[in-house]
Amino acid sequence: MGTISSENNLKGKRYIAFFDLDDTLIRANSGKLLVRGAYNKGMMSLSDLIKALWLSFLYKFRLLNSEKIIAGMFKWLEGMSEKSLSDLSSEVFENHLLHAIPEEARYEIRMHKDKNAAVVILSSALSPVCQAVAGHLEMDDYICSHIETDSGKCTGRPDGKICYGNEKVSRLKEYCEKNNSKVEDAWYYGDSVSDYPVLQIVGNPVCVNPDRKLIKTANKNSWKIYLWK
Repeated sequence: MGTISSENNLKGKRYIAFFDLDDTLIRANSGKLLVRGAYNKGMMSLSDLIKALWLSFLYKFRLLNSEKIIAGMFKWLEGMSEKSLSDLSSEVFENHLLHAIPEEARYEIRMHKDKNAAVVILSSALSPVCQAVAGHLEMDDYICSHIETDSGKCTGRPDGKICYGNEKVSRLKEYCEKNNSKVEDAWYYGDSVSDYPVLQIVGNPVCVNPDRKLIKTANKNSWKIYLWK
């Protein structure tokens, strides 16, 4: 189990800008697109598709514990080889996610890099997806959730804690400490009230197309609100 997906030397960076993935860096839900891609390729049954879409519905309207929902979404991966998951993630990225990156997101990344900052994905999404997006955008690193594997096959269970809610806080603090960077200098871009624990600890919180609950919180705390197309 690793907290950090990839190891990079961030020595000399002025600060770190963290970005959520789904509905922030991309105007889409990567998990849902992976499910649909797997079904279209015959990699999952109709019943598993229905279960996954139902969990997605519960997550969207917060009708059940979000971490349990995300863990449940991992179950359809049981028995899939690591290579198949990697290939599926690459295909979904090329066909869907690449075209779902707002120009405003690209601008913010360039702006931070021009200021000699590190740019890092901090997301509950799976590592192959985060790796594809981070690589395309030439980001410095990605911190995310991992699927447990055994002998090259997915078990359908998360490897360690899902990178969500308070776990994001722990990983951000750990990452800043490891790279000698201050949390109060960090930026975090998020879209949902579930990002509140992270937004409240960084020095520069940014709410991107925030949901209704996050809009209220953002206005109350005078946080930046960006509306990206």
